[in-house]
Formats: sequence, C-alpha cells, structure tokens
Amino acid sequence: MSRSTAADRAAIESRRVERVYNVLARVYDGGFDWALGPGRRQAVQSLPIRAGDRVLEVGVGTGLSLPFYPEGCSVSGVDISEPMLDQARERAEELEGRSIDLRVMDAHELSYGDATFDHVLAPYVISVVPEPGRVMAEMARVCKPGGTVIVVNHFRSRRRPLRAIEKILTPASQWIGFRLDLPVEIVTEFPELTFVREQSVNLFGLWRLIELQRPV
Repeated sequence: MSRSTAADRAAIESRRVERVYNVLARVYDGGFDWALGPGRRQAVQSLPIRAGDRVLEVGVGTGLSLPFYPEGCSVSGVDISEPMLDQARERAEELEGRSIDLRVMDAHELSYGDATFDHVLAPYVISVVPEPGRVMAEMARVCKPGGTVIVVNHFRSRRRPLRAIEKILTPASQWIGFRLDLPVEIVTEFPELTFVREQSVNLFGLWRLIELQRPV
C-alpha cells in the first residue's frame, strides 16, 4: 500500500470516528462515565503536577477530567469532536480560577511545538484512533524531556480465551468508537518513551493505566 493511500484511509477513518463521537456527545456522560470515571480520576491524580505546570489532555471529550486538575496548573484539552468540546466548555466555565484552553484538533497532528507540556494525558484514546503509533509519537513530541505521559485504555487481554473473544467483537466495537484487541505493546514499548508502571483500573480491572516518561 502506498503512503498516500494509507494516509487517505487514515483520514477517512478519522472522519468516521469524529462522526461517531459527535453522536455519542449527547449520551457520553451518562452512558460511559460510570464505568470509565474512576480510571480518569486516577490518571489525573497520578500526574506529578506542580504549580505552573502545563498539561495536555488528548481526547478531552466532554471535559469529565477537568474538575480533577489542581489549581495552579494550565490545562489544554483537544478533541476531534466539536459537540463533545461544547460540553467541555460549559464544564470549564463552572471551574472559576482555572486556566483551561480547549481546541478542536486531530491527535495525529497536534499543532503545538516540541516540548511544550510538562505532562500529557490520553484517556481512552489510543484504541479509538486509526494510527495509534502516530498519536503516541505526537504525545511524546510535545512532552518536555523528563515529563510524564499517561495512557488509560483497554488493551488486548493476556488471557487467550478473552483475547479470542475480543478479536471477534472488535469489528462491531469499532463502529461505536473503539477496538478491543489493541496490543498493549503499542504503548509500553513505544521507543521514544520509557515505561514506568502499569495499573489496572475501572470495573473488574479491565482497563489499564500506563505511566511513561520522556527521557531527559
């Protein structure tokens, strides 16, 4: 497959994901937060945020993470879905005294300079995007050396029977915005970041919080 064809297919898939989340925006908080909220909270609390730090949240969605960030840091949130961001902006307006900047942006091509952020968080994003490796590269690029990158996601099970079920269900699950059979090595063995730790989160521990660091 030529590079241009691959890029075209990725662009088409990104537009499909955008359409899916434009629809899900109306029901996302009530339909998903009960299951995914604990991991989102744990991810923000795991970031070693200090006063004056700049944090990027990739896939900020409806802004459910925003209340968890401590005062004194600057939070930038990006998402591909404008309807999701509309809700995030309403939530941000209720958080007085916080520095929050929300923008429509494709995670495959972040419009920030190199080493802009002290920390980068990606909750429930890597299994949604068509090119997860490219998104990981962008997150590493905009993170400062020594900075923290945290990914929260469901990854392919280490248990063979569950792995087989996930592979079967993935074509259907992709149509509602995510895939079930993504290998964790895409994150844990990403060459530009150093693996720090892994933690099970959410209902039955079926999701994983993975902490990485950009080498100094």
